Amino acid sequence: MGEVDVKLGIRQTLQKIEEAYGKRSAISNAPKPVLVAVSKTKPVELILDAYSIGQRHFGENYVQELVEKANDARILEHCQDIRWHFIGHLQSNKINKILNLPNLHMIQTVHSTKLAEGLNKAWGKLKEEHAEKSAKLNVLVQINTSGEDEKNGVQPEEAVGLYRYVLERCPHLHCEGVMTIGRFGHDYSTGPNPDFSTLMKCHQEICTTFERDPADVQVSMGMSDDFMQAIEEGSTIVRVGSSIFGARAKKVADA
Repeated sequence: MGEVDVKLGIRQTLQKIEEAYGKRSAISNAPKPVLVAVSKTKPVELILDAYSIGQRHFGENYVQELVEKANDARILEHCQDIRWHFIGHLQSNKINKILNLPNLHMIQTVHSTKLAEGLNKAWGKLKEEHAEKSAKLNVLVQINTSGEDEKNGVQPEEAVGLYRYVLERCPHLHCEGVMTIGRFGHDYSTGPNPDFSTLMKCHQEICTTFERDPADVQVSMGMSDDFMQAIEEGSTIVRVGSSIFGARAKKVADA
């Protein structure tokens, strides 16, 4: 753990975000990207390090790990403004585990009407029981841009439909935009990442269909090895883990 300089990783990542945003800002009015530091499998101590220099948005892939970290006494005491993003596959039977957590900011992986409906009902019930949860739950529509069976998300042609479902049928959810994981290891010497192009096309279709300002609809794409290219393509949320926290060990499926 001592070999990883998280503070340096945060600073270098933010510098690269500024650099990529500078290239994009001349042709787009989209907001400066938000850095979500992906802390999955990493200890609380490293989250505390990142928080201490101003990092506020953190992403977790596994339900149980997020439950443990969000309720950790050190996090609750020293990271009162932390904003948790859930960026993994969420099963319907684990919705309540996630929604009850302190400082939950966003569910980035709404991949079906069933999950949207479950989140909407559960958040509505929580709002009735807890006055502090008066706001809507922030969500993103997850799109499977690569067509890989192991990736979750609706097909690109279904993106507008799922966005519409959340907008019109889920009054307790605030659909902030779209997200993709995409295929790993794109060779940029062959040209732009097709997953990024596909997600931006979905973004444009949503903005046109619902008459939204593109700058108001979030785009979550890009990770440690390609977040700069993602920003140049239009990303407003990047999910960076290993560049900040170091390489991570493989983890078995969520309990």
